[in-house]
Amino acid sequence: MGWDTAWAAGGDVIMGIFDDGTTVGSTGLHRRLGPGALEIGYWVDARHLGQGIARRASEGLTTMAFTVPGIDRVEIHHDISNVHSRRVPEQLGFRLIGKSTAPGEPQAPADTGVDLVWRMTRDEWLAR
Repeated sequence: MGWDTAWAAGGDVIMGIFDDGTTVGSTGLHRRLGPGALEIGYWVDARHLGQGIARRASEGLTTMAFTVPGIDRVEIHHDISNVHSRRVPEQLGFRLIGKSTAPGEPQAPADTGVDLVWRMTRDEWLAR
């Protein structure tokens, strides 16, 4: 099943992030939070950190998420040790709502297994 088909069927949407034909990251909207919510995920190649790539992608995805009928909140979850990922929701005005234990194996060697959870509601996004 292709990604377009998966999204239309209620699955996730995954996209690559490219700079002049070079892959610099990936991003997506995930339906793992239950009804009314989408989670933004992103990864940026270490050689391209600090350039606003994940922030710009997340800004566009937040706007896109709120065009989906029934979506009233968007969340970003990241390991507490990942300072680059923390800057994304902070710069976009997401609210830190708490911590959670990350499921599965750590995604990076420095991961602690504890995620920070950030949230933006439709009303908050439209009011910014």
